Amino acid sequence: MAGASTGTRQRTGKRDEDRAFDRELEDLPAALRWREWMMRVEAVIFASAEPVTRETLARVVGKDCAIDLLIDDLREDLVGRPYELVSVAGGWQHRTRSVYADTIRASTVETRSLAATLSRQEAAVLMAIATLQPVTRGELSKAFGKEIGRDTIASLRSAGLIASGPRSPTPGAPYTYVTTRHFLSAFGMETLQDLPDVEMLEDAGLMQGRENDVVLSFDGVEEADVDEA
Repeated sequence: MAGASTGTRQRTGKRDEDRAFDRELEDLPAALRWREWMMRVEAVIFASAEPVTRETLARVVGKDCAIDLLIDDLREDLVGRPYELVSVAGGWQHRTRSVYADTIRASTVETRSLAATLSRQEAAVLMAIATLQPVTRGELSKAFGKEIGRDTIASLRSAGLIASGPRSPTPGAPYTYVTTRHFLSAFGMETLQDLPDVEMLEDAGLMQGRENDVVLSFDGVEEADVDEA
């Protein structure tokens, strides 16, 4: 009986929680309802550190809300603003417009940029993993014609740009490596089909040689190596 009572309280609590947050807003006129949904969606995207998926946004708007149309209206609202709403990594995120990169650098403020400073070797390995995934370290070494060290893989994993994939069916069943959702977000890509090649990165100013290092700059903001003399 105690278990049944607990189950009843849990179900009741869930119903109360659902009632407490009104997604449908049926009491509002259509125009005000749409505007409130827009503000809710923008608030969630603004607050999130990662791109927000359609499934997440569906939790705060009515079941019949056309999310794509709502996003279009939000983007129109942001025309002329220094930031925009972009589609990346299977979701939406606010990003500063690249035209204001120089302004942000001049301000010297600490930003939420996803930039990472990688060595040229790390950048090349990252792009190889993105292109060949799932790929083992041995296969990467073969592709480069030289050994790809564990420290290179560890650095890319630490930056959240790659993760372990399925084990390879080759002898020894070594782990493979794949890029992450953070990789897509950092490069402003919706899917891996948007993957640029190295020359495109250089032409776009996203990869700039500096002695033995390469600066990957996202959101139009270049982040220098803080340890550089």
